[in-house]
Amino acid sequence: QVQLVESGGGLVQTGESLRLSCKFSDIIFDIERMGWYRQAPGKQRELVATISNLDNTEYADSVKDRFTISRGFANTFHLQMNNVKSDDTAVYFCTIRSAWTEKDYWGQGTQVTVSS
Repeated sequence: QVQLVESGGGLVQTGESLRLSCKFSDIIFDIERMGWYRQAPGKQRELVATISNLDNTEYADSVKDRFTISRGFANTFHLQMNNVKSDDTAVYFCTIRSAWTEKDYWGQGTQVTVSS
């Protein structure tokens, strides 16, 4: 069964840092892209950052120069969040696109709350 599990969310203050991690099952083949999305209350889910199988990265304008997506070890990838702002408050979801199945897989999400 495909699983993605986020961790690292929590309550932080404006200007602080936080690192989110996504652990995924090793039965996902031919990964085309990994990414992070977020959804704030009353808003649509939006892209935060993605990294392709060629290590090309893409960031939302609102997080450029503050957030960094990276690969980890043992089926994990991360989102380093620096200098967080109150607008970063949201549920953060990790996702993987498999070129093999042509499907997108999602985690259950982790809450990030930024207090001022």
